Amino acid sequence: MKPNRDVHDDQQSANEDALCRAFVALESAEECRNFLKDLCTPAELQALVDRWQVVELLQEGHPYRKIHDLTGVSVTTIGRVARFTTDGFGGYQVAIDRTRK
Repeated sequence: MKPNRDVHDDQQSANEDALCRAFVALESAEECRNFLKDLCTPAELQALVDRWQVVELLQEGHPYRKIHDLTGVSVTTIGRVARFTTDGFGGYQVAIDRTRK
């Protein structure tokens, strides 16, 4: 017997797909920056920037405390980012691999 999928889950997935297609349609870092500035509050955008900076510092092998000292990001957030770099959905790794080319 198949589990019932909630209509809300289907709509949420469709909405996420639409947002992802919007990102993929952008052609430059400048277009993406402008889209993010329109889409996010300054605090939301800063949180995204902070997390990406943490990813880069983790990849360089810095310990959590040093990353906190360099960025001001909480050790809890650093730990969460670190967990998702290894046990997440693979999105960080794809982005890392493609931006290093």
